[in-house]
Amino acid sequence: MPKSVSGWTIAVFGALALVNGVLGLAVPGALVGPLGFATPLDGAAATFLAASSMASLNMGVYYLLAASRDWKPFFAFTVPFRALTVTVFTLFVLVGPAPAGFLAVAAWEGLGALATGAALLHERRRATMIVA
Repeated sequence: MPKSVSGWTIAVFGALALVNGVLGLAVPGALVGPLGFATPLDGAAATFLAASSMASLNMGVYYLLAASRDWKPFFAFTVPFRALTVTVFTLFVLVGPAPAGFLAVAAWEGLGALATGAALLHERRRATMIVA
């Protein structure tokens, strides 16, 4: 169980990543259809989705493990990289290769990064107040 608010933000993100990874491997159309990608997937797209889904599953496990250990340096490390993901995914939509529905993935990453960053900031300020 997470021991902090920031840990809970990481745990929720990790659980969702793990579930999405399993879903992408077991029922790929359930993920890509709502995002606006063409279905059925051709061989290359199906292979890429399987690889992405496996990465998502693994990432979910890493995030859940970090949350269970309340590993705040890891939490802080995720914030700028999740913000970078928002930027890249949004650009994919704006320049063409991804459908507009893919913005939902960018939003998911962005909201998660904001929640984790805000929780870490709040916890840091609270710790400073207690010490002072």
